[in-house]
Amino acid sequence: QVQLVESGGGLVQAGGSLRLSCAASESIFSMNRMAWYRQVSGKQRELVAITFRGDNTNYADSVKGRFTISRDNAKNTVYLQMNSLKPEDTAVYYCAADRRFAGDFGSWGQGTQVTVSS
Repeated sequence: QVQLVESGGGLVQAGGSLRLSCAASESIFSMNRMAWYRQVSGKQRELVAITFRGDNTNYADSVKGRFTISRDNAKNTVYLQMNSLKPEDTAVYYCAADRRFAGDFGSWGQGTQVTVSS
C-alpha cells in the first residue's frame, strides 16, 4: 500500500484559510481515487472531497464553494485548500488513496488536526 503523510493542519480563526497537503510515498498517477475525509471525536468519519484520475471532483455539501481538492502528480501530492473556515470544520483530516474506482480506500494517512476558533 502507498504510504500517505498529511501536513498543514493547525489552529485558525473563523473565516481564515488553511491548505492541507498529503504526500505519497510513490507515484499517484495510477491512483484512480484520492480523497480527504474528516472525523470529529465520537462521530463517523465523513467524506469531505474526492478527486478522480482525470480530475473529476466531488465535495460534501457542507464544504462546496469553500474547499478545493487538487492533485499534483509530479509532486505525488494531493492538496485541500480550505477557505472561509467555520468552527464546525474542526476535525482530524485524513487523506486516502486507492487504485480502484470503487470500494473501501486501501491507503490512509495518520491524520492532521484542524481547529477553527470562533
